[in-house]
Amino acid sequence: MRTSWALTACLLCLAGAARGGTILVHSKFGGQIFGFDIDQNGTEGVLSEARSLQDGNVLAAVETFDQATGKILKVLGKTETQDNFLTLGITGASLGLVEREHVKGLYVARRIYDLIKPLSANAFTGTWTPKLTFDDLVLGVSRVQGGTTTAVLAYHNKNAGRTFVFGSDIGANTSGPFIDLKAPAFDICCGPQVAYDSVTNQAVVASSTGAVGGPPPVFALANLTTGALVQFNGLPGPAPYRSGFINGLAVDSADGIACTSTELDFSVEFYDLKAQTGFAVVLPGASSQLQSGSDVEFDPVNKLFFVAQSVSSTASSGSSIQVYDTSGNLVESLNGFSFSNASNVVATHIGLNPSTRSGYVDGPDSGVTELQKFTY
Repeated sequence: MRTSWALTACLLCLAGAARGGTILVHSKFGGQIFGFDIDQNGTEGVLSEARSLQDGNVLAAVETFDQATGKILKVLGKTETQDNFLTLGITGASLGLVEREHVKGLYVARRIYDLIKPLSANAFTGTWTPKLTFDDLVLGVSRVQGGTTTAVLAYHNKNAGRTFVFGSDIGANTSGPFIDLKAPAFDICCGPQVAYDSVTNQAVVASSTGAVGGPPPVFALANLTTGALVQFNGLPGPAPYRSGFINGLAVDSADGIACTSTELDFSVEFYDLKAQTGFAVVLPGASSQLQSGSDVEFDPVNKLFFVAQSVSSTASSGSSIQVYDTSGNLVESLNGFSFSNASNVVATHIGLNPSTRSGYVDGPDSGVTELQKFTY
């Protein structure tokens, strides 16, 4: 059941205190953070950073940090060329995945996927080599930790282009079939999001054209072993918005529930993936598109969905994280943050460690050189 108005009001009152913590991670060389994640089965995290140098080159680095203190532990790699690093996430059993773009002249000449296996090794230990061509761009990976399969969303950037998904045991360097997503809503310009349902072994992809008054979002459920694909329409959203970009997606595999955040209608949606039905709730106190949610993450231990909200609707200023249970009830509002997708090259991310009921999120520095710890 959804929360009653009285209970919602009570929860909002209890959430008045700021929950953003004082422990910060600072990028070691003062560069903008290009992706990060934290290990749910360990004590470390990983980030990539980059900043421009006076000679026109870029200082790019990958670093591990301590979750408890925020202290940088080790620089795993550092270049002062035109190369860049991007942390794609932690998957499987404490396995860090970092993309390195090797640049010649003005263009990327090669993409290398470095592994940190396990993260506590504090060193690159190998490479992931899926059967991608130079024109294939990895758009995102599911960050489900503990299992062996990762859902990968990619785009073939040639001719008319096409979006596809596949499953991979990244640690074993094996991959399944490439599965094309045919609906126009899955085009790269629509910002498709990917998650993984470990019970059904399906990649879950959600996307929308984002047009005001346009069609509803589209979901794709792709069996990563057989390649079988099922697509269905999501909720159309309330008038006059009707639709909007899918900003975030996470899946509760045990219960078969997907949670999304949408741009225009500042709502959060909960879908029964088997029944292909769902309902929406407006973010608490939200009244404008500016208060829309972005990243969505799931805590499988405590059964909670976390929705990043750059412009808070539960605090007088700053950003918040809105926490929901799997039935769509608001559990608490975590206030006291400052993160924004407006200046981020890489979108805001919430990293969770369910065993310690803690996490990290981008900010508060507007230059995106910091991460902020929180508890829940």
